Amino acid sequence: MLLRTVFTLNRSVNLGFLLVMRRSVSVSSIAAIDVAAKDGELGVFVVAGEVSGDTIGSRLMASMRKLSPFPIWFAGVGRSMMSDHGLKSLFPMEDIAVMGIWELFRVKLKETAQAALLFQPHVVVTVDSKGFSFSLLKQLCAKYSQQGMVSPPHFHYVAPSFWAWKGGEARLKGLSEFVDHVLCILPFETEVCRLNGLAATFVGHPILEDVLELNLGTNNVEKGWKVQGSFDKFQSKHEISSGVTIISLLPGSRLQEVNRMLPIFFSAMKLLKDYFSELIMVIHAAPIPVILIPGGSAHMKYDAPSASKVALCTSGTVAVEMQLARLPCVVAYQAHVLTEWLIRYKAKVPYISLFLHKKCKNQIGLECEGVPGQALGLGLDETFKQVD
Repeated sequence: MLLRTVFTLNRSVNLGFLLVMRRSVSVSSIAAIDVAAKDGELGVFVVAGEVSGDTIGSRLMASMRKLSPFPIWFAGVGRSMMSDHGLKSLFPMEDIAVMGIWELFRVKLKETAQAALLFQPHVVVTVDSKGFSFSLLKQLCAKYSQQGMVSPPHFHYVAPSFWAWKGGEARLKGLSEFVDHVLCILPFETEVCRLNGLAATFVGHPILEDVLELNLGTNNVEKGWKVQGSFDKFQSKHEISSGVTIISLLPGSRLQEVNRMLPIFFSAMKLLKDYFSELIMVIHAAPIPVILIPGGSAHMKYDAPSASKVALCTSGTVAVEMQLARLPCVVAYQAHVLTEWLIRYKAKVPYISLFLHKKCKNQIGLECEGVPGQALGLGLDETFKQVD
């Protein structure tokens, strides 16, 4: 979807590349696309630091291979899905996703910057993970400047959530020093970026590609932006009897999030098990039977919600997926106490999810009174009543 949106294909694929990859800030008048045409190949250094970024990066790579007028080569950091499209990751992507270990961050940042310089890419693309991504782009700009070389254009896919923080828009002005173009996934972000001197293009939310992928070849146009999984297939595959209540748990994609959120989710589930004669948890990544759903398969990802009555999920991309699946959910998040204090002080938005319609009493962040699991249990109970 990204390259179909950004590239102009009416007459020539080359024209589309020219529009997207030409840098107005380059000290050289030679655009990246022109250099690639001269070299007869396109080199892309791409870095993703999270599971969702691996999905986005893999789709970007697939689209670029399909649309590029030249042979295309990738280098950088990613996970299994990006590896399926030809990327040999410099190191496990999880090394970036581990938060709070400064020494590891610093070592991997230096390793990535050195690899990018050796690869000599025509374009650098960073996907989300703004902490690592922006540090990398700053280093690359400094390295190229020190060596008297022209830096390749820097694209950042997924704009930082400036709209959620006080003073967030003002911080956009500094990004233009090391980011040439931002690929935005929310429509209102583009104009704000441009007003703050940052070139930007709205390319659509990557999760919507799940709809295109799963509804492809079917007469599901009337469904609109909705994914309908197969309840019968899921029930049969996992031998679930009729009458069983299924609840989906989505604790997050980062190891720290999972370690932090699963115990809270389990506490909530323990409170609910007495209300149902048969209860099964579906964990996407106990005293109650559990089904583990592996990542990577869009079909399996949406079959589980189709069979679930409600979901309990960590704030993030999964909340958007549950919206597509039309599954009622309770969205939760817990961070370090200092981080939660900072969120309360700096946040502009009242909710922790884009699609949160109602904030349940005593359930969000520092406003949670008592045991978080109990609060979430009450939230699930309220959601059950709304569903019924």
